[in-house]
This record gives sequence, C-alpha cells and structure tokens, in this order.
Amino acid sequence: MGLDFDYIEGQTPLEPEEIDGLLIPTIATRGELDEFEQQNIEKAILWTLMSNFKVDKLFTEVFIRKVHTQMYGDVWSWAGEFRKTNKNIGVDWWKISLELKNLLDDVLYWYKNDTFPPDEIAIRFKHRLVSIHCFPNGNGRHSRLMADIIIEKIYKKPIFSWGASKLSKEGDTRKTYMRAVKTADNGNYNLLLDFARS
Repeated sequence: MGLDFDYIEGQTPLEPEEIDGLLIPTIATRGELDEFEQQNIEKAILWTLMSNFKVDKLFTEVFIRKVHTQMYGDVWSWAGEFRKTNKNIGVDWWKISLELKNLLDDVLYWYKNDTFPPDEIAIRFKHRLVSIHCFPNGNGRHSRLMADIIIEKIYKKPIFSWGASKLSKEGDTRKTYMRAVKTADNGNYNLLLDFARS
C-alpha cells in the first residue's frame, strides 16, 4: 500500500504488515485515515453510552480488547489483537498479557480499597495501559476512552475533557499532554490529572 504516514511526537510507527491490515483500500492520505478512524471511534463512544459495564467485566483483558475492536474494527483487521512487534514505546510484545494482568489486578485492588480518589484511579489506569502499549496503533485514544468508561460507568462522574482538543494533531494542547504523560512516567500524576479535567 502506498500510504505515507507522518508521525508526530508520541505516536507509534506502524510496521508494513500492520499497514496491510487497513480494511478500506480507498484511503490515500493520513487525513482520510484519521477521518475514518474518528467515525469508528464515535460509534464506539455511542456504544459505551448505551451500555452498562460491571467492574468484574470491565477490568478484564477481554474487555480491553473489545473496546479497541469497537474503536478500530471498521478500519483495521488487527483491531483488538495485541501487537506482535516491539515499538518505540511500550513493553516487549511478548510481555503484554502479563503486564496487562498485573495492571488489571492492581486497578481492581485500588477500586476495592479506595486506594486513590476516582479521578486518580482512572488516570493511573490510563497511564499504565498506554505505557504497556497493547496494540499496534490507537493506544493513546484507547486508554483515554478506558479512563472515561471507568470514571463515568463505575464512579458516575463526568467523563474527562482531555484539554478539549484533538490530541492526535500537533499543537500546544498535545505538547501539554505529552509533558503531563512524561511527568507521570516519573510517578507524578498531578499534571496529567489537571490536564484530564482541563
């Protein structure tokens, strides 16, 4: 396929075999791809709004995969499948299931023991999930939707605003977001918590 991707800071480059998983052969530009992905993501958001999720189902590998499939299944053949290559970020591909299990065990403990306030549980989960980088692409958007599902469906609080801007485009909002993520990488979640509600 002749699609030429330009990546911005924090985006994960796709391997040629992953690009071959594109389900819409008429896509010729990054802008068209973004548009089709956004339409698919909006369908996934509608699905979350119309669904009720129980904690014991939500904090599972099956659910993590299902959300990614809902978000990207109309666009990518590998939607919902864990990546099989290493990336510029994330754990080694063969460690994904183990690291995800550790995260799911941790978040269940946080939930049952009120270890952190609700916003912080959702944001810590989002940050660890994107750090694992389960999928070939879409991990940032997937982790943000997961945080929104947690805060809305479990804690009955408003979803996060995420700077009220598209984070897939370059600009000041994305720079602020990336700085907050890097600060969280060092164990300080304050900037990311503030950004999520900005």
